[in-house]
Amino acid sequence: MLLRSVLFASTLLAGVPAIASEITPPAEPAPQRVDHSDARADILVTAPFERTQADILSGTSILTGQALTRELRPSIGDTLARQPGVSSTSFGPNSSRPVLRGFQGDRIRVLTDGIGSIDASTTSVDHAPVINPLTADRIEVLRGPSALLFGSSAIGGVVNVIDNRIPREIPEEAIHVDVIGTYGSAAKERSAAGELDVPIAGKLVAHVDGSYLKTGDLRTGGYLLSPELRAIAAASDEEEVRENATLRGRLPNSAAETWEIAGGLSLVTDRGHLGFSVSRYESTYGVPGRLEYLHEEGDDHDHDHDHDHEDEHGEEGHEGHSHENVRLNLKQTRFDVRGEVETDGDFLDRIRVRLAAADYRHDEIEESGEIGTSFFNQGYEGRLELVQANRGGWRGASGVQMFIRDFDVVGEEKFVPRNTTEQVGLFTLQSVDLGALRLEGGARYERTSLTAQADADLDVPRIARDFDAYSGSLGVSYQLGDRIRIGLNASRTERAPSAEELFATGPHAGTQSYEVGNPDFTKEKSWGLEGTLRGSAAGVSFAVAGFYNWFDDYIYQSPTGEEIDELPVFQYAQANARVWGFEAEARANLATVGGYTLSVDGLADYVRTTITSVGPAPRIPPLRMLGGVEANADRLTGRVEVEHVFDQDRVSTFELPTEGYTMVNASIGIRPFGPGNATSLTVSANNIFDVEARRHASFLKDFAPLAGRDIRATLRFQI
Repeated sequence: MLLRSVLFASTLLAGVPAIASEITPPAEPAPQRVDHSDARADILVTAPFERTQADILSGTSILTGQALTRELRPSIGDTLARQPGVSSTSFGPNSSRPVLRGFQGDRIRVLTDGIGSIDASTTSVDHAPVINPLTADRIEVLRGPSALLFGSSAIGGVVNVIDNRIPREIPEEAIHVDVIGTYGSAAKERSAAGELDVPIAGKLVAHVDGSYLKTGDLRTGGYLLSPELRAIAAASDEEEVRENATLRGRLPNSAAETWEIAGGLSLVTDRGHLGFSVSRYESTYGVPGRLEYLHEEGDDHDHDHDHDHEDEHGEEGHEGHSHENVRLNLKQTRFDVRGEVETDGDFLDRIRVRLAAADYRHDEIEESGEIGTSFFNQGYEGRLELVQANRGGWRGASGVQMFIRDFDVVGEEKFVPRNTTEQVGLFTLQSVDLGALRLEGGARYERTSLTAQADADLDVPRIARDFDAYSGSLGVSYQLGDRIRIGLNASRTERAPSAEELFATGPHAGTQSYEVGNPDFTKEKSWGLEGTLRGSAAGVSFAVAGFYNWFDDYIYQSPTGEEIDELPVFQYAQANARVWGFEAEARANLATVGGYTLSVDGLADYVRTTITSVGPAPRIPPLRMLGGVEANADRLTGRVEVEHVFDQDRVSTFELPTEGYTMVNASIGIRPFGPGNATSLTVSANNIFDVEARRHASFLKDFAPLAGRDIRATLRFQI
């Protein structure tokens, strides 16, 4: 299997010199300004060929320009948490991965410019993704079947963080500089990032960027423990435990320090580009402590929900002690290649190649300073796309994708044997524009091979599994009016189980459970329908998406009621499941007064996931609504918004309900050089009324609330 993947990688790499040979430098390339403004904000770069959001038959979001600057946070999950259909794992302020339509972990993909982050973030919620929002030019979110071009593990969606590390254009300046600095009061956050692009000899562009982030412990709104856990702590016979009921303010062991440096070089012509970059990322951050509740016979606490009271980790919780503070020391070295060439052919319009290799490691440092457990991941990913020319409204793209992952855990909390994942995928997307009517079809075949090495410590023999996954979608949209389009998309998807779902057998500190996989799992399969309605007219724009998915052999974790090493045992299992929900957003311009456009906007999203014969799936975000009022001019923008998250009392048998909250935010942005330049000063006040807020999608939500009042100032400078 490895030989096959190596041969495939060699074939993919062979496309790089082919692209280089096609790029013929012009005598005097036309300079283009590298700009981080809102220009072409509705164009989806993640799509294989140029498409607007209105063309996509599923939910999409694009965050760029001043909106990205305003939403910028240390983690990618918190940066995106206010987008439609998006929540966050919120495992403390520094390890936060996006949750799309209730899906997380191996069911969504977080990408860097179209290629995976190559880290360990899908294996545990306390593992931070190696994604740096500070260096992002734009972030795109695809929800639903349109994301399947990036792999079967994107069944929930894709987050693509796009940067300029490998330049695509030649800056018109002799030296192009973009610098951003932020201060946030809630965690005493100080961050700075800068990038430099220098044209060389008229056709080469050298790039260098770096960033630094340091935060203290996060100040939260309200109590640290949820009401249910405060009641348990207050009733304890131990004074040390009772004191936990009154804890509020700073979240212990939530500080972080992160830095990254990268350099790249790109050949840019009027027909394409070919370049590479090398980066180094290091981060040290704390995992917030919690109370570990121990079973106590005879407790008779009353609870008003319809199952025995259990804490977030499946243990009937009554007495407790402080969880040991652990810090993670994370390092990654990464090499990237990207190329694109226009062929000007009658059938083939352009060729794209994208490659990445990374060496990742993180150590979990105990309070004593010793390394308790280390995680290692060596990964390789490549992607080759052939984009068709537009022939009478028929457009398309086809390609091949390769992925290799060698993953190992060493130490006292090893929960999986050393394993290798090898994956090869073939995909195509075809679209036909018949005027008012548009048709679209996509297909993907994926071969996945997973191998676990024999491990005497875990009592695991060598195990090898192969899966052939077939996925496809077929959609149609119709133009109802001048700028209003309705669409329907049907999809059939298959996903191979992940290595953790197959091979896990050990204690998992991040989830405080003993996880047991099942090497006999079959593929996870689903049918899906998604309807969309988008439009704009007379200063009003709107987008609505509703979806329903029928899953067969849905993989989930189920408590067995047993304990190993004083941890509750969670067995991976398969069953049928149903997932449905909606996302809606709208914006309306009310008036223009004195050069300012006054507008209102709002969004709402909801998802409901039920496992057949089991009940509600855990950690599903509740109904959420957000509305804002904005005044916008060329050089000044002011905004006030209110977000209300409803109670989530539809919970599984091993989690607690989560109270809703209402959060008020305000911001003002100044662009002294107008909208064509990213230079800006943004000042925002978030959670103005310092409310206690918890995300239901978080494993830590009963121990670690969200940030309290946070005054943020972000200065961005571009020349």
